[in-house]
Amino acid sequence: MADPQARFQEANLRTERIRDLGLSIEGTRLEPLIAEFQAEVTALQLAHLKPTFYLSTEWGVVFGSQSIALPFYLARPELEALQVEQVGHLEGAGRAETLRYLRHEFGHVVNYAYHLFEMEEWVRQFGSITQPYVEEYSPKPFSRRFVRHLPGWYAQKHPDEDWAETFAVWMTPGKDWRKSYRTWPTALAKLEYCDRLLGTLRDQPPIVVVQERDEEVGELSISLQEYYSQLDKSEDGLPPGLEGALTAIFEDMGSPESEPGVARKPAWTLLRNMERELVSNVYLWTGHFPERTRALVRHLATRAEELQQVYPADKEGPLSIAITTFVTALAMNHVHRGTYMP
Repeated sequence: MADPQARFQEANLRTERIRDLGLSIEGTRLEPLIAEFQAEVTALQLAHLKPTFYLSTEWGVVFGSQSIALPFYLARPELEALQVEQVGHLEGAGRAETLRYLRHEFGHVVNYAYHLFEMEEWVRQFGSITQPYVEEYSPKPFSRRFVRHLPGWYAQKHPDEDWAETFAVWMTPGKDWRKSYRTWPTALAKLEYCDRLLGTLRDQPPIVVVQERDEEVGELSISLQEYYSQLDKSEDGLPPGLEGALTAIFEDMGSPESEPGVARKPAWTLLRNMERELVSNVYLWTGHFPERTRALVRHLATRAEELQQVYPADKEGPLSIAITTFVTALAMNHVHRGTYMP
């Protein structure tokens, strides 16, 4: 039986205003990671840049600022768990991933501090920063024009992100970017430009030294419940008419009448068990947003349960491959066509 006290605490957590949760960076796993990252910044010899850090709703840097925002949910394990439950993905899970995001955001800090985006060669390499910034973008997987750093081929989203991703790859300690991108000439040219440019900035004071912040955690008057309701995409364009596909995946793999003696399992449990890995990997390789993939997988699980689909226990491996391929195909359709099915 579930612990009533645990349920009570979770309900309180969801309804309490975020600003009243007492969240801060100090005393959390983030504090030593930020110290480690600051040592990396020091090694770059950009003596005039002193980024500050605060908790907000997401990773980010206000345009023109030197302050880096980290998602508030990284400050407490139970909030991380809630983020995974609600969205299906954690941006900054563990040491390596947190440092990865910090390097990306520091790329924005450098760009804004020195107004790199106004330089002729910067524009030639990355494009104009005035290009429209859209949340929904259609990346070309494995394009050799862009580096790979954050999931979802993020460098392809906008010139500002292209620079930040390039900078992050260049900054990463121990990474031999020349070797990694030797057969990607356009991406390598951007890295070489970054390397040359940063060598000229070490003794230069920045143009901008603002420490502006946005949506700092102490100002968030909404509750966690309200916050996640804004992100909910559970009813956003889910594909109808998947019965045939689910039948092809589960019944063709082994109908209830075949292979007597092998235990049958409900198909919906396999889908739900695969959810977290599917969400992360589909986002990594397609750019299909985690909250969309989570809603899609849960939709498929619901339909499989309604159809009473089952599968032979000894076919779980091949079925997992089939499901992964199917969900990836649907995700790619959505990324490039805006819809899961024609």
